[in-house]
Amino acid sequence: MGRLAFLLLALFAEMERTFTAERVAHARAVAVAAGRRIGRPIAHPADKIEYARLLKQQGTSLGQIAAKTGIPKTSLHRYLAEADSAAAPFGDAQ
Repeated sequence: MGRLAFLLLALFAEMERTFTAERVAHARAVAVAAGRRIGRPIAHPADKIEYARLLKQQGTSLGQIAAKTGIPKTSLHRYLAEADSAAAPFGDAQ
């Protein structure tokens, strides 16, 4: 009797997981159709990052860039490193 009760509970749990996955997929499809962004929110807008890159090219220190843009220095290191690697994908092969 206990085994049957356990199997029934397991069946209901599996059905609920399936229904939940279907509801999530439907909600995601509705959100995409409505033009909403799915996922984690953007931490720093692209225009601020571009402004930070421009300031770095002009020789501004990271502390001053962080103060002007409001982007933390640790994030600036990452964004500016991504810009450097994207600008020279094969290194400095001259």
